[in-house]
Amino acid sequence: MKNRREFLSKSIFGLSVFSAFKSFGASAVVNKPIVISTWDSGIPVNEAAMKVLSVKGTALDAVEKGANQIEDTINCCVGLGGNPDREGKVTLDACIMDGKMNCGGVAFMENIKHPISVARKVMENTPHVLLVGDGARQFALENGFKAEPDELSADAKKAYADWLKNSEYKPVKNIELQQNKALEKGSGPFAPQMLDSGDFNHDTMALLALDHSGSLSGACTTSGMGFKMRGRVGDSPIIGAGLYVDGEIGAATSSGQGEEVIRIGGSHLVVEFMRQGKSPELACKMAVERLVKINPAKAKEFQVGFIALNKNGEYGAYAVNPGFVFSVTTAPGNGKVIKVKSYFNA
Repeated sequence: MKNRREFLSKSIFGLSVFSAFKSFGASAVVNKPIVISTWDSGIPVNEAAMKVLSVKGTALDAVEKGANQIEDTINCCVGLGGNPDREGKVTLDACIMDGKMNCGGVAFMENIKHPISVARKVMENTPHVLLVGDGARQFALENGFKAEPDELSADAKKAYADWLKNSEYKPVKNIELQQNKALEKGSGPFAPQMLDSGDFNHDTMALLALDHSGSLSGACTTSGMGFKMRGRVGDSPIIGAGLYVDGEIGAATSSGQGEEVIRIGGSHLVVEFMRQGKSPELACKMAVERLVKINPAKAKEFQVGFIALNKNGEYGAYAVNPGFVFSVTTAPGNGKVIKVKSYFNA
């Protein structure tokens, strides 16, 4: 009996040590710092974020600075230079979240250049998560943000004039075709802002970062769907839809037609799949499958892409239709663009 007890005791101890070793081994391999973002316009965004991470700054500071970079750039889909709504007004949405469930957002905000920074102020200086419209703008002004002129950029003015000729909105059907059209117009990698008005007018800049300390954060910023109905808000400022971060598991965010992401609480769903042990890419794929299942025929007519980053620095993405890409940077100057697998083939 004694020998049997000793054998069982040693066996259990051995299994415990083996399990602990496996667990330690898995968690010891961490790819950090790292920042990933939607689209290949994310390369300069990542570079701005990596400047913070490379000097051991926080993931939260990094994603804010990354988002600020594209908010300062004239393009169709982010910042005050973006395409307006049907009334000719640019309205901005953004949210930010860290790995400790601290989060903040703004929606339907006008005339403020850096909505992601206002979102962070909401997170840090108020008991609320989301401020909208005039209230968000008032809060921004009270916290030192400057009101910008109420005028369209030259690009947006032209896009709006072109849109007024037909005054209709249709989602993209063939995203790869639109990318090819953009590439034919000039050199360099494809970026959403290169597209003609109406080709791809509901994109978001979203990014996720893991810093030297192992902390995760994410940010999402957009001017929303071009020529949308007045007052429309998509998934981008909504925690759990356009962005979700859980420091114990990972983070996820999205780009594309926000209404569809909201239906499934998309980014939260991706993180929950990672919680079940799924890889970032598989978690994104499963969320896309959930979305497509709602209406497969309709899903062929719009784009949604998810990107995800787990606490070990492993990343992945998946999209509804072909054409979605994302950017990955692990050190200053080494950014790369990755083509994403999709549910539907070209």
